[in-house]
Amino acid sequence: MKFVSTPDCAPPAGHYSQGVVHGGLVWVSGMLAVDPATGERKLGTVEEQTRQALANVDAVLRAAGSSRDRVLKCTCYISDIELWGRVNEVYAEFFGDHKPARVVVPSRELHYGFQVEIECVAAVNDTEGEGA
Repeated sequence: MKFVSTPDCAPPAGHYSQGVVHGGLVWVSGMLAVDPATGERKLGTVEEQTRQALANVDAVLRAAGSSRDRVLKCTCYISDIELWGRVNEVYAEFFGDHKPARVVVPSRELHYGFQVEIECVAAVNDTEGEGA
């Protein structure tokens, strides 16, 4: 098992890793719209929050030896199901033609007033972590 840590993503705010590589997969923790350079919470529009959360996912994927086109499944938590169409537009832009399996979980509240949190599981590009 390999724990993933990258300065290109906001550091964990609790007792968890940004990601874990095991058995040829990377498990990316739930990412919020936190600027990795400043630690600032980006509480702008839901589109801005989604872009930042996905940028953080992308950073962890790269650090783990994976990429967005190797994502198998995402779980998207949103504070209001009425926001889903707007989140989905940014999500579709991020993934392009790649369409991983997905779950959308409406939630009344997310930490610190965020509107979206995204986690995923992806295959790693190399054999690092295979069978670990």
